[in-house]
This record gives sequence, C-alpha cells and structure tokens, in this order.
Amino acid sequence: MAQDDTKEEQDYKLQLAHKRFLFRTQDVADVDRSRLQREILDLVQQHEMAPIYEEVCAELGAAPDANRLAQMRERNAARLVELEEKITDAEVNAGEMEVRDALQAKAEFLCSIGDHAAAVEAFKAAEAKTAGVGPKMDLCFSQIRLELSRGDLQAVKAELERAKVLCGKGGDWERKNKLKVYEAVLRMASRQFKRAAELLLDAIATFTSGELMPYERCIFYTVVLAVVALDRPTLKSKVIDSPEVLSVIDSLPHLRPFVSSLYDCRYAAFFQAFAGLTDAIRADEYLHPHFRFYMREVRAVAYAQFLESYKSVTLASMAATFGVSPEFLDAELADFIVAGRLPAKIDKVAGVVETNRPDAKTALYQAAIKQGDLLLNRVQKLSKVVDIE
Repeated sequence: MAQDDTKEEQDYKLQLAHKRFLFRTQDVADVDRSRLQREILDLVQQHEMAPIYEEVCAELGAAPDANRLAQMRERNAARLVELEEKITDAEVNAGEMEVRDALQAKAEFLCSIGDHAAAVEAFKAAEAKTAGVGPKMDLCFSQIRLELSRGDLQAVKAELERAKVLCGKGGDWERKNKLKVYEAVLRMASRQFKRAAELLLDAIATFTSGELMPYERCIFYTVVLAVVALDRPTLKSKVIDSPEVLSVIDSLPHLRPFVSSLYDCRYAAFFQAFAGLTDAIRADEYLHPHFRFYMREVRAVAYAQFLESYKSVTLASMAATFGVSPEFLDAELADFIVAGRLPAKIDKVAGVVETNRPDAKTALYQAAIKQGDLLLNRVQKLSKVVDIE
C-alpha cells in the first residue's frame, strides 16, 4: 500500500505553521494553548530558526530570550560561513555538479531556518546551476513548502506554474504524482474542491508526498472533498470502494459513516457523522477559511440527493429523515431554492416540497438558447470594434 511505501516525516516548517494556526485561531475547539506555545518554541529553537524567533514570540505573547536568540544567530552565521566555503571550494576545485550541490545545500539551510528572502535568492542561484528537470522540480517543491508555511498562496501558485512547465519538459512519474498533491493543496485552499478531489484521487494509489502531509491526512482530504465534488456513482467507485481509502479510513474518526451514510441515503446518520467531523475541518488551516461554505455545500448535496427520488414529499417526512425539525428544514430549503441550488418549491400551506426538475430535452434546449444568446452578444460587441466594409 502507498502508506507503507512512504515513511517520510512531514516538513517541520509545515508542522510549525499548523501549530501557529491553531494557537491564533480562536474558534477551534479543544486547543491547549499552553502546550502549543511550548511546542512552537521548542520547534523554533530545535531548528535554530533565528530569523522568525522574535516574530513567533510576539505572536505567542512570550518574551524573547535574548541569550538564546544570540546563540542561534551565532550558530546560523557559522553554518553559513561553512556553506560559503564549500561553494568557493567547489567552484575552484570541483565540477558543476559539486557547485550545484553546494548552492542547494545553502538554499535548503536558509529555508530550514525560515530566512525567506535569503532562501529565495539562494534557490535562484542553485536553479541556475541545475541542469535536469527532476532536480529543478525538487527545488520548486522545497520553495512551495516554504511558501505554504508562510501562507502565501500567490507565491505557491507561481511556483506551481513553474513546476508544471518543468514537468511538461519530461518530469518522471514520481514527481508528476507529487505535483498533483501539491496542486491539490493549492486548489483546496482556493476553494476549488472538485479539481482538488480529482487530483488527490489520481495520486493516492502512488502517494509519495509524505514531506507535504501524512498519508492519512491525504485520505481525509480526499474523502471530505469528494463528498461535495463527485456524483453518487463516482463516489462509490472511486472513494467508498477504493482500496487506498479503505486501508486507513477507519483510523480517521467519523469519516467512514460520513461518506457511507450519504451513499446509503441514511441522512440522519450522515448529519450526525458530519457534526462529528466539523471540529476536524475547522482545525485545518487549508479548509478553515471555507468552513461555512463547505458546510453549506454538504447540506446542499444531501438535500439534492434526497429530492431526486421524489416528485413531492412532506416537510415533516423529510425532516424526520434528516433528524431535524420541520421549521429548520423549511428555512434551509428556502435558502437553497432561492439561490438556485435546488429545483424545488415549498407549498407552505400544505407543508409539501415539490420538485420541478426539467427533463433532459428541455434542459438541453434551454442551454442551447443561453449559449446562443451569449454568442450573439459577443458578435455584436465584436462588430462595434471591427470595421466591416
């Protein structure tokens, strides 16, 4: 299995970013901030991250230790002198490969201590001496992790675009697979859940990105995103019956009942499992900004799936199926109907929900009319610009 093949530990900069996120986010449940403060400072000091030490202390509300900071800076300076000497020696006494390795070692060191500006310049110097597509992609992956640890999604996007260009020039299958997982993280953080789910489903069978996230976390993202991104048959074939998903899903609380109860149309159990998952979703730095949106999407999927089986159904019966009150369901459905998410209407007097799905031919006709109108509008705009004689 993929998780047995990959034992690489997650990049500690990403672990640190997650702990800092939990510390400063007030709406995450069951957070021991005293413990987090100790763990964050331990990580920073363990890896001699002097460039961000004062910033982290200010974020934690802790007084910086001037002696500790001076020691870290001294050791970092000594290590940089050593690396510069290796670069100079390689330039004088060795070949291009040794120079490249020395430059990369310097870039990775600056990255490891959190010196962002210096690391970016060092990576540029290393890439200028790097010939192969694979090693250049590895440099991109290191920079993507650095930018993810800082939460700079624009920089992540720029590095991903560079990695895609390199991959198109002949990247091997392992790096192509890594690229899918890295891109999925950006897509997820940018609320492009469908594309993120597709990328993760393509990658889980040969997952080799343990430096970015643990395999179990990858499966968590895959299932959570697939529920709102895939139709019911695809969810069954690619997620519920997936050997990769099945291998770890029971180690992730609430995840199996969440996806299986939706497929089995056990909506009350689905809502209960969903309630159990909300804390885990809220505590994720990539999904947290989209928490309310995701909750709404999940409910829309469940309501739409239920109503597909009915021409009309009473509010009381539907509310009982979902384990909620008729009043709550009435308000929920009204919001989704007004937003155009559910093809239905509510007869408040009779207490009935009636679906009004158009048949396939009507839907195709309406789509053709809409596209035709759009094309005519574009032609008219073009005719104003182009001088037709």
